[in-house]
Amino acid sequence: MRLLPLFLVLALLPAGGSAWSQESDDDLATKLSNPVASLISVPLQSNYDCCIGPANGSRVVVNLQPVVPFAISDHWNVIARTILPLVQQSAPVEGTGDHFGLGDTTQSFFFSPDAAPGDLIWAIGPAFLWPTSTDEVIGSHKWGAGPTAVLLQQTHGWTFGILANHIWSYSGQRDHPNVNSTFLQPFVGYTWPDTTNLTFNTESNYDWQGQQWTVPLNLTLGHLYRFGAQPINFTIGARYYATSPDGPQWGLRFVITLLFPKGGPS
Repeated sequence: MRLLPLFLVLALLPAGGSAWSQESDDDLATKLSNPVASLISVPLQSNYDCCIGPANGSRVVVNLQPVVPFAISDHWNVIARTILPLVQQSAPVEGTGDHFGLGDTTQSFFFSPDAAPGDLIWAIGPAFLWPTSTDEVIGSHKWGAGPTAVLLQQTHGWTFGILANHIWSYSGQRDHPNVNSTFLQPFVGYTWPDTTNLTFNTESNYDWQGQQWTVPLNLTLGHLYRFGAQPINFTIGARYYATSPDGPQWGLRFVITLLFPKGGPS
């Protein structure tokens, strides 16, 4: 049951090789800035966070984050976005020990109408929290659900928008706290004609149980390359935590994103 989100991802990913329809690299880089674009993307996002707790512990999180759109009518699409984390965390407090394993999976399904270039783009749908964690400390051990939405505008290389969700837990292990969490990700980015892309965002989370904010400020720089017919975007970045109840204080990010333009193998 815990592997359900991964099975959904694998079922929706394209089969075959990397000879995909030839969409311009500039268009692909622009679509990459849109969380609900008609573009299959498979980011592998590596995050390093430093200085957690009294022992100044560290954390490495590698997120598999496939985004898979599919049409449900002539004018409507569903975009499945999944985040499956692999976590390695050193002890934030002396004597508590290190932890390693899968974290909880977050999976969202956005319903979005087709939009012409320059139109306001929006999408709304449900988000789910799956208790896939394999470590007692890393995960919430709760089942959760709630609403999610995206609103954005793209014009002349610029992308402005916000992604948000709220998740409540409805079941799970009773000896773990309930989940009541709001996630807010406002973002602004610019993509140059040569596909270089610069993005600034926050990935803020408010824990209504503990009444605490966690607010990392992220600045990333990316560029799209082709290896044969396969487009891949490489991104590097850094972040500063404006507020975080138990740390960390700063972090680094590296992302490899495989892109599969809509249209399938040529």
